[in-house]
Amino acid sequence: MIQQIMVAPAKIDFKEVPVPKVEAGQVLMEMKRVGVCGSDIHVYHGKHPYVSYPLTQGHEVSGKVVALGEGVTGLEVGQKATIEPQVVCNECYPCAHGKYNLCENLKVMGFQTVGSASEYYAVDAAKVTPLPESMSYDEGAMIEPVAVTVHACKRVGDLTGKKVAVLGAGPIGILLAQALKAFGAAEVMITDISTPRLEIAKACGVDHVVNTREKDFGTAVVECFGKDKADFIYDCAGNDITMGQAIQNARKGSVIVLVAVFAGMANVDLAKLNDSELDLYTSMMYRHEDYVDAIRLVEEGKILLKPLMSKHFPFKDYQAAYKYIDDNYETTMKVLIDVDSEA
Repeated sequence: MIQQIMVAPAKIDFKEVPVPKVEAGQVLMEMKRVGVCGSDIHVYHGKHPYVSYPLTQGHEVSGKVVALGEGVTGLEVGQKATIEPQVVCNECYPCAHGKYNLCENLKVMGFQTVGSASEYYAVDAAKVTPLPESMSYDEGAMIEPVAVTVHACKRVGDLTGKKVAVLGAGPIGILLAQALKAFGAAEVMITDISTPRLEIAKACGVDHVVNTREKDFGTAVVECFGKDKADFIYDCAGNDITMGQAIQNARKGSVIVLVAVFAGMANVDLAKLNDSELDLYTSMMYRHEDYVDAIRLVEEGKILLKPLMSKHFPFKDYQAAYKYIDDNYETTMKVLIDVDSEA
Protein backbone atom coordinates (compact mmCIF):
# COMPACT_ATOMS: atom_id res chain seq x y z
CA MET A 1 0.00 0.00 0.00
CA ILE A 2 1.02 3.67 -0.35
CA GLN A 3 1.71 5.78 2.73
CA GLN A 4 2.30 9.54 2.95
CA ILE A 5 5.50 10.66 4.65
CA MET A 6 6.41 14.24 5.49
CA VAL A 7 10.17 13.79 5.56
CA ALA A 8 10.91 17.42 6.46
CA PRO A 9 9.00 20.70 6.52
CA ALA A 10 7.45 21.38 3.11
CA LYS A 11 8.65 18.04 1.70
CA ILE A 12 6.22 15.15 1.23
CA ASP A 13 7.12 11.74 -0.16
CA PHE A 14 5.21 8.48 -0.57
CA LYS A 15 6.45 4.98 0.08
CA GLU A 16 5.24 1.43 -0.47
CA VAL A 17 4.70 -0.39 2.81
CA PRO A 18 2.91 -3.64 3.69
CA VAL A 19 -0.78 -3.50 4.56
CA PRO A 20 -0.73 -3.53 8.37
CA LYS A 21 -1.55 -6.73 10.19
CA VAL A 22 -4.70 -6.50 12.28
CA GLU A 23 -3.97 -7.43 15.87
CA ALA A 24 -6.52 -8.54 18.48
CA GLY A 25 -8.79 -5.64 19.41
CA GLN A 26 -7.97 -3.72 16.24
CA VAL A 27 -9.81 -2.75 13.07
CA LEU A 28 -8.37 -2.41 9.57
CA MET A 29 -9.68 0.68 7.80
CA GLU A 30 -9.56 1.37 4.09
CA MET A 31 -8.99 5.12 4.17
CA LYS A 32 -11.12 7.39 1.97
CA ARG A 33 -10.62 11.02 3.02
CA VAL A 34 -8.13 13.05 5.03
CA GLY A 35 -8.86 16.65 6.01
CA VAL A 36 -6.09 19.24 6.33
CA CYS A 37 -6.33 21.44 9.43
CA GLY A 38 -4.44 24.41 10.82
CA SER A 39 -2.19 22.22 12.95
CA ASP A 40 -1.21 20.22 9.87
CA ILE A 41 -0.24 23.47 8.18
CA HIS A 42 2.00 24.33 11.15
CA VAL A 43 3.69 20.94 10.67
CA TYR A 44 4.14 21.63 6.95
CA HIS A 45 5.84 24.94 7.72
CA GLY A 46 8.01 23.46 10.46
CA LYS A 47 6.31 25.55 13.14
CA HIS A 48 4.62 22.86 15.22
CA PRO A 49 6.47 22.60 18.55
CA TYR A 50 5.50 19.01 19.33
CA VAL A 51 6.38 16.97 16.24
CA SER A 52 9.52 15.46 14.75
CA TYR A 53 10.18 14.33 11.19
CA PRO A 54 9.62 12.10 9.33
CA LEU A 55 5.96 11.58 10.14
CA THR A 56 2.76 10.38 8.51
CA GLN A 57 -0.09 12.82 8.90
CA GLY A 58 -3.85 12.30 9.02
CA HIS A 59 -6.17 12.86 11.98
CA GLU A 60 -9.37 14.25 10.39
CA VAL A 61 -10.38 11.15 8.48
CA SER A 62 -13.04 8.79 7.18
CA GLY A 63 -12.89 5.31 5.76
CA LYS A 64 -14.45 1.87 5.54
CA VAL A 65 -14.01 -1.02 7.94
CA VAL A 66 -12.51 -3.92 5.96
CA ALA A 67 -11.32 -6.34 8.67
CA LEU A 68 -11.90 -6.99 12.37
CA GLY A 69 -9.29 -8.29 14.77
CA GLU A 70 -10.00 -11.00 17.29
CA GLY A 71 -12.42 -9.96 20.02
CA VAL A 72 -13.81 -6.87 18.26
CA THR A 73 -17.55 -6.37 18.70
CA GLY A 74 -19.95 -3.58 17.81
CA LEU A 75 -18.41 -2.94 14.40
CA GLU A 76 -19.04 -4.59 11.03
CA VAL A 77 -17.01 -5.06 7.87
CA GLY A 78 -18.25 -2.60 5.25
CA GLN A 79 -19.27 0.12 7.73
CA LYS A 80 -18.36 3.73 7.15
CA ALA A 81 -16.42 5.08 10.09
CA THR A 82 -14.18 7.80 11.44
CA ILE A 83 -11.32 7.66 13.92
CA GLU A 84 -10.80 9.46 17.21
CA PRO A 85 -7.07 10.26 16.99
CA GLN A 86 -6.14 10.59 20.67
CA VAL A 87 -3.67 8.08 22.10
CA VAL A 88 -3.96 8.13 25.89
CA CYS A 89 -2.34 6.31 28.81
CA ASN A 90 -5.55 5.39 30.72
CA GLU A 91 -3.54 5.67 33.96
CA CYS A 92 -3.07 9.35 34.85
CA TYR A 93 -5.51 11.37 36.98
CA PRO A 94 -7.50 12.89 34.06
CA CYS A 95 -7.80 9.50 32.33
CA ALA A 96 -8.89 7.82 35.57
CA HIS A 97 -11.61 10.45 36.00
CA GLY A 98 -13.08 10.29 32.50
CA LYS A 99 -11.22 13.31 31.09
CA TYR A 100 -8.87 11.45 28.79
CA ASN A 101 -8.78 14.43 26.42
CA LEU A 102 -6.53 15.96 29.11
CA CYS A 103 -4.28 12.89 29.42
CA GLU A 104 -0.93 13.75 30.98
CA ASN A 105 0.74 11.64 28.28
CA LEU A 106 -1.51 12.58 25.36
CA LYS A 107 -0.34 11.82 21.84
CA VAL A 108 -2.28 12.54 18.66
CA MET A 109 -2.20 10.47 15.49
CA GLY A 110 -0.49 12.40 12.73
CA PHE A 111 1.59 14.41 15.17
CA GLN A 112 3.25 12.32 17.89
CA THR A 113 2.22 8.93 16.48
CA VAL A 114 1.66 7.58 12.97
CA GLY A 115 -1.36 9.17 11.29
CA SER A 116 -3.79 7.56 8.90
CA ALA A 117 -2.74 9.16 5.59
CA SER A 118 -2.30 5.79 3.90
CA GLU A 119 -4.41 3.43 1.86
CA TYR A 120 -5.02 1.18 4.87
CA TYR A 121 -4.72 1.85 8.59
CA ALA A 122 -4.88 -0.50 11.58
CA VAL A 123 -6.28 1.11 14.71
CA ASP A 124 -7.70 0.09 18.08
CA ALA A 125 -11.40 -0.62 17.70
CA ALA A 126 -12.17 1.63 20.68
CA LYS A 127 -11.06 4.62 18.58
CA VAL A 128 -13.38 3.81 15.67
CA THR A 129 -16.78 5.52 15.55
CA PRO A 130 -19.32 4.29 12.97
CA LEU A 131 -20.88 6.80 10.59
CA PRO A 132 -24.43 6.64 9.21
CA GLU A 133 -24.56 5.05 5.78
CA SER A 134 -26.25 8.23 4.51
CA MET A 135 -23.24 10.35 5.50
CA SER A 136 -20.62 11.00 2.82
CA TYR A 137 -16.94 10.29 3.35
CA ASP A 138 -16.36 14.03 2.92
CA GLU A 139 -18.66 14.77 5.86
CA GLY A 140 -17.16 11.92 7.85
CA ALA A 141 -13.69 13.45 7.58
CA MET A 142 -15.03 16.65 9.14
CA ILE A 143 -16.56 15.05 12.23
CA GLU A 144 -13.30 15.59 14.15
CA PRO A 145 -13.40 19.42 13.93
CA VAL A 146 -17.15 19.38 14.60
CA ALA A 147 -16.44 17.39 17.78
CA VAL A 148 -13.99 20.12 18.84
CA THR A 149 -16.83 22.65 18.71
CA VAL A 150 -19.35 20.35 20.39
CA HIS A 151 -16.98 19.95 23.33
CA ALA A 152 -16.50 23.73 23.46
CA CYS A 153 -20.27 24.24 23.63
CA LYS A 154 -20.56 21.87 26.57
CA ARG A 155 -17.92 23.76 28.55
CA VAL A 156 -20.43 26.48 29.49
CA GLY A 157 -23.48 24.37 30.32
CA ASP A 158 -26.98 25.27 29.17
CA LEU A 159 -26.95 27.52 26.10
CA THR A 160 -30.71 27.81 25.74
CA GLY A 161 -31.69 31.37 24.92
CA LYS A 162 -28.14 32.71 25.27
CA LYS A 163 -26.47 35.37 23.14
CA VAL A 164 -22.97 34.39 22.05
CA ALA A 165 -20.11 36.09 20.23
CA VAL A 166 -17.52 34.06 18.33
CA LEU A 167 -14.20 35.69 17.43
CA GLY A 168 -12.64 34.20 14.31
CA ALA A 169 -14.47 32.89 11.22
CA GLY A 170 -12.13 30.07 10.31
CA PRO A 171 -13.45 26.50 10.02
CA ILE A 172 -13.63 26.02 13.80
CA GLY A 173 -15.30 29.40 14.36
CA ILE A 174 -17.97 28.78 11.73
CA LEU A 175 -18.60 25.22 12.93
CA LEU A 176 -18.81 26.50 16.51
CA ALA A 177 -21.30 29.21 15.57
CA GLN A 178 -23.56 26.51 14.09
CA ALA A 179 -23.07 24.17 17.05
CA LEU A 180 -24.01 26.94 19.49
CA LYS A 181 -27.31 27.40 17.67
CA ALA A 182 -27.85 23.64 17.62
CA PHE A 183 -27.42 23.58 21.40
CA GLY A 184 -30.04 26.29 21.87
CA ALA A 185 -28.30 29.66 21.63
CA ALA A 186 -30.77 32.38 20.68
CA GLU A 187 -28.37 34.53 18.68
CA VAL A 188 -24.79 34.15 17.53
CA MET A 189 -22.47 36.84 16.22
CA ILE A 190 -19.20 35.95 14.46
CA THR A 191 -16.33 38.34 13.72
CA ASP A 192 -13.31 38.33 11.44
CA ILE A 193 -11.27 40.72 9.30
CA SER A 194 -11.86 38.62 6.16
CA THR A 195 -14.96 39.37 4.10
CA PRO A 196 -14.80 36.04 2.18
CA ARG A 197 -14.75 34.10 5.46
CA LEU A 198 -17.67 36.08 6.81
CA GLU A 199 -19.63 35.38 3.62
CA ILE A 200 -19.15 31.65 4.23
CA ALA A 201 -20.37 32.12 7.81
CA LYS A 202 -23.45 33.88 6.48
CA ALA A 203 -24.06 30.98 4.06
CA CYS A 204 -24.02 28.66 7.09
CA GLY A 205 -26.81 30.64 8.73
CA VAL A 206 -24.89 32.62 11.37
CA ASP A 207 -27.18 35.40 12.70
CA HIS A 208 -24.72 38.30 12.69
CA VAL A 209 -21.42 38.66 10.79
CA VAL A 210 -19.11 41.55 11.63
CA ASN A 211 -15.88 42.65 9.99
CA THR A 212 -13.86 44.13 12.85
CA ARG A 213 -11.56 45.84 10.37
CA GLU A 214 -14.57 48.00 9.58
CA LYS A 215 -16.49 48.11 12.89
CA ASP A 216 -15.36 48.20 16.51
CA PHE A 217 -16.05 44.91 18.28
CA GLY A 218 -17.54 46.57 21.37
CA THR A 219 -19.92 48.63 19.26
CA ALA A 220 -20.96 45.57 17.29
CA VAL A 221 -21.71 43.56 20.44
CA VAL A 222 -24.13 46.23 21.69
CA GLU A 223 -25.71 46.69 18.26
CA CYS A 224 -26.32 42.94 17.91
CA PHE A 225 -27.24 41.98 21.48
CA GLY A 226 -28.26 45.18 23.25
CA LYS A 227 -26.81 46.90 26.31
CA ASP A 228 -26.49 43.60 28.23
CA LYS A 229 -23.99 42.42 25.60
CA ALA A 230 -23.09 38.73 25.15
CA ASP A 231 -23.65 35.96 27.67
CA PHE A 232 -20.56 34.15 26.37
CA ILE A 233 -17.63 35.10 24.15
CA TYR A 234 -15.62 32.38 22.38
CA ASP A 235 -12.15 33.12 21.02
CA CYS A 236 -11.46 30.96 17.96
CA ALA A 237 -8.68 33.19 16.63
CA GLY A 238 -6.23 32.96 19.52
CA ASN A 239 -4.20 36.16 19.53
CA ASP A 240 -3.71 39.20 21.75
CA ILE A 241 -6.09 41.30 19.65
CA THR A 242 -9.09 38.97 19.85
CA MET A 243 -8.55 38.02 23.48
CA GLY A 244 -8.13 41.72 24.25
CA GLN A 245 -11.42 42.47 22.49
CA ALA A 246 -13.14 39.78 24.54
CA ILE A 247 -11.78 40.97 27.90
CA GLN A 248 -12.42 44.66 27.26
CA ASN A 249 -15.98 44.18 25.99
CA ALA A 250 -17.38 41.26 27.97
CA ARG A 251 -20.29 41.92 30.28
CA LYS A 252 -19.04 41.97 33.85
CA GLY A 253 -19.39 38.58 35.47
CA SER A 254 -19.71 36.72 32.17
CA VAL A 255 -17.63 33.98 30.56
CA ILE A 256 -14.91 33.93 27.91
CA VAL A 257 -13.97 30.57 26.36
CA LEU A 258 -10.61 30.11 24.64
CA VAL A 259 -10.90 27.49 21.90
CA ALA A 260 -8.00 28.51 19.66
CA VAL A 261 -4.40 27.58 20.38
CA PHE A 262 -2.27 30.65 21.11
CA ALA A 263 0.84 30.75 18.93
CA GLY A 264 2.97 32.10 21.78
CA MET A 265 2.79 33.76 25.19
CA ALA A 266 -0.28 35.96 25.59
CA ASN A 267 -0.04 39.64 26.48
CA VAL A 268 -3.52 40.55 27.71
CA ASP A 269 -5.08 42.69 30.41
CA LEU A 270 -5.55 40.34 33.36
CA ALA A 271 -6.27 43.31 35.62
CA LYS A 272 -9.41 44.02 33.58
CA LEU A 273 -10.28 40.31 33.63
CA ASN A 274 -10.08 40.39 37.42
CA ASP A 275 -11.83 43.74 37.83
CA SER A 276 -14.80 42.49 35.79
CA GLU A 277 -14.80 39.10 37.57
CA LEU A 278 -14.74 37.36 34.21
CA ASP A 279 -14.44 33.58 34.04
CA LEU A 280 -11.86 32.44 31.50
CA TYR A 281 -12.56 28.89 30.37
CA THR A 282 -10.58 26.79 27.93
CA SER A 283 -11.58 23.87 25.73
CA MET A 284 -9.30 20.98 24.74
CA MET A 285 -10.19 18.54 21.95
CA TYR A 286 -13.11 16.17 22.68
CA ARG A 287 -14.27 12.85 24.07
CA HIS A 288 -16.30 10.04 22.50
CA GLU A 289 -19.64 11.54 23.46
CA ASP A 290 -18.69 14.67 21.53
CA TYR A 291 -18.12 12.56 18.40
CA VAL A 292 -21.53 10.96 18.85
CA ASP A 293 -23.22 14.36 19.18
CA ALA A 294 -21.25 15.77 16.26
CA ILE A 295 -22.44 12.97 13.98
CA ARG A 296 -26.02 13.45 15.17
CA LEU A 297 -26.01 17.22 14.56
CA VAL A 298 -24.61 16.81 11.05
CA GLU A 299 -27.09 14.04 10.25
CA GLU A 300 -29.96 16.23 11.50
CA GLY A 301 -28.85 19.08 9.25
CA LYS A 302 -28.13 21.40 12.18
CA ILE A 303 -24.49 21.80 11.16
CA LEU A 304 -23.78 22.44 7.48
CA LEU A 305 -20.44 21.19 6.19
CA LYS A 306 -20.56 21.60 2.42
CA PRO A 307 -20.06 25.40 2.46
CA LEU A 308 -16.76 24.78 4.26
CA MET A 309 -15.43 22.20 1.76
CA SER A 310 -13.05 24.28 -0.34
CA LYS A 311 -11.28 21.81 -2.64
CA HIS A 312 -10.30 18.17 -3.15
CA PHE A 313 -6.84 16.88 -4.07
CA PRO A 314 -5.79 13.35 -5.11
CA PHE A 315 -3.68 11.49 -2.56
CA LYS A 316 -0.47 11.83 -4.59
CA ASP A 317 -1.04 15.62 -4.80
CA TYR A 318 -0.76 16.09 -1.03
CA GLN A 319 2.01 18.68 -1.48
CA ALA A 320 -0.08 20.62 -4.01
CA ALA A 321 -2.85 20.83 -1.41
CA TYR A 322 -0.56 22.70 0.96
CA LYS A 323 0.56 25.06 -1.81
CA TYR A 324 -3.08 25.75 -2.62
CA ILE A 325 -3.80 26.59 1.01
CA ASP A 326 -0.80 28.91 1.18
CA ASP A 327 -1.82 30.66 -2.05
CA ASN A 328 -5.52 30.93 -1.14
CA TYR A 329 -5.42 31.22 2.63
CA GLU A 330 -8.15 33.83 3.04
CA THR A 331 -10.74 31.97 0.98
CA THR A 332 -9.84 28.39 1.95
CA MET A 333 -11.74 26.59 4.68
CA LYS A 334 -11.32 22.81 4.46
CA VAL A 335 -9.16 21.01 1.92
CA LEU A 336 -9.81 17.28 1.59
CA ILE A 337 -7.35 14.66 0.38
CA ASP A 338 -8.97 11.85 -1.62
CA VAL A 339 -7.09 8.71 -0.59
CA ASP A 340 -9.66 6.78 -2.65
CA SER A 341 -10.79 9.10 -5.46
CA GLU A 342 -13.73 6.87 -6.36
CA ALA A 343 -15.34 6.99 -2.90
